[in-house]
Amino acid sequence: MKRIKYFIPAIIFVILQLIFVSNYWTGLELKAKDLLFQIRGEIKTSGNVVIVNIGDDTFNSLGIQWPFPREYHARVIDNLERAGAAKIIFDIEFVEESNAKSDSILASTIAKYDNITLAGKVITQITGKTKKTQVLAPISSLLRANANWGTVNISADNDGFVREYELFQKIGKTNKYSLGAIAVASFKNRDNYLEDIINGEKYLQISDYLIPKKRNKTALINYYGPARTFPYYEYADVLDSEDFDIPFLDLDSFNDLMNKGVFKDKIVIVGVSAVEFHDSHPTPFFSENRALTPGVEIHATFIDNVLMREHLSEFPYIKLIFIFLFLTFILFLININIRPTISIIYNSLLFFSYFGVVFYLFNTENMLLPVLEIPATIIVVYVIGLVFQYIKSTKEKFFIKKAFGRYIAPSLVEELIKDPKKLEYGGSLKNISVLYSDIVSFTSYTETHSPKETVELLREYLTAMVEVVKDNKGTLDKFVGDEIVALFGAPVELEDHAYWAAKTALEMRYKMQELQEKWKKNNRDPFEIGIGINSGEVTVGNLGSEQIFDYTAIGDNMNAGARIEALTRNYKTENNILISESTKILIEDKFEVEYVDDAMVKGKSKPIKVYQLLAMKTPN
Repeated sequence: MKRIKYFIPAIIFVILQLIFVSNYWTGLELKAKDLLFQIRGEIKTSGNVVIVNIGDDTFNSLGIQWPFPREYHARVIDNLERAGAAKIIFDIEFVEESNAKSDSILASTIAKYDNITLAGKVITQITGKTKKTQVLAPISSLLRANANWGTVNISADNDGFVREYELFQKIGKTNKYSLGAIAVASFKNRDNYLEDIINGEKYLQISDYLIPKKRNKTALINYYGPARTFPYYEYADVLDSEDFDIPFLDLDSFNDLMNKGVFKDKIVIVGVSAVEFHDSHPTPFFSENRALTPGVEIHATFIDNVLMREHLSEFPYIKLIFIFLFLTFILFLININIRPTISIIYNSLLFFSYFGVVFYLFNTENMLLPVLEIPATIIVVYVIGLVFQYIKSTKEKFFIKKAFGRYIAPSLVEELIKDPKKLEYGGSLKNISVLYSDIVSFTSYTETHSPKETVELLREYLTAMVEVVKDNKGTLDKFVGDEIVALFGAPVELEDHAYWAAKTALEMRYKMQELQEKWKKNNRDPFEIGIGINSGEVTVGNLGSEQIFDYTAIGDNMNAGARIEALTRNYKTENNILISESTKILIEDKFEVEYVDDAMVKGKSKPIKVYQLLAMKTPN
């Protein structure tokens, strides 16, 4: 059984890992990681990425419906180029032709510049076992204008939150890279940008940027804050130059923007945030103000993450598994071997310290550790440790009651139950009193009486004497044939152990007289007993083997007690009770004692003083 329990941490580990991959737990873990963003709060972007927003204000200013004439987009490109934009990215899909004139104007405008990236999409439909992929690319006239393009697919977790960025879409055996990836690649290398993209197993490399993957084709997004953390400028204001009239409130707003240099050397992303386009999503900051983040800002965040090298990465899974396994074993050993009142301190320190480590690594290293898994492991292992401690305690209580219930007083049993360590294997030195009681000439008695009669009287005698020992806080050490050995002061300490030993001896004598009178009435021959008491230092404890529990005492003072009891055959005393001088010193203020002799005993080179115990003193 001892070996089997060490498989339990492995079982706990496996069960927890199965729980941790469940959808429910994954949802909890994602919400916990969202809290890291909220605790960290809003942080600064690079300032190099800005958004031209087609929002409700633009629709109100222009007074037209979607889609806008493509001449508008061409004008926006020209104005942004005039304003010094380093890169222009459209998060608007020109995947269908509008009219020849508008398409031609937009195409010719794009052809004038080499810093334009357009948007497309890949749609995958699964019907039964059939998977159909449709590529929605910008119209051919725009592609012929030397524009590059990337996909704008955005996927969400099961709870609808967007936490990962899709790096590419798989089309057959080729990859079509995302708007953000193409934008960064073409920004660094405008001519041969595709050569700068390397799709590795763990990273997507764009030029000298390494983007850690979350899954095969996604990367974690390191959000800088809630919606509108990036600078937003209205699309209508970029159109509103001196040669373009806004139907309502024409202020030539673009001139002010250009003079302020808000677009100079910036990466500009043009996108839509108007509610009716349904291109806004909940992100980790959503619970703060319930504001959805437009898709255009998600692309902006990814691009800024790459350029600032502020990617989120996850702690290596293999290392994490080993840490989990090691921690489970260590915590299990701690919790089953240390008292719960102590282990809860260690567990609490580890529990709260872990949250500090998680936030520190997230805040300073952009490293994501599982937020809830290790704290959950700590709690589960602690609870299981409590169960083991309870079972262990219950077994100890049962063992103590079984081992000592018949031999010591119930109050002493309860003391042992409170502190079972008193019964641990090994001995310790203690000052106690030991009582020996033996039947005088028992061998002769057995020879003249039948075995049945002898056993019956012996059983009655021993039962009565044990009760006297128990009633006086003594511990029955052992029976040696007809001899009784009792300890006072072990395993539970007694300051006045000699008092209780002397009191026991007198009560055993009184009980013996009752038995003798009873046996005489029943025409049975009584026998006599001798009692010896000694006090001093002995080695006491569980001195048995690993297989057999044996709580006893050994030492010179134990031997002396036995020798003193044997002297009762040599001296005629009132109660047939002899005590040592060490016992006499401890009890003489409460008991009447009388010097008997300086007697030689086996094992001693010098005589020892022995006294007879007469009676308990009457209080004045």
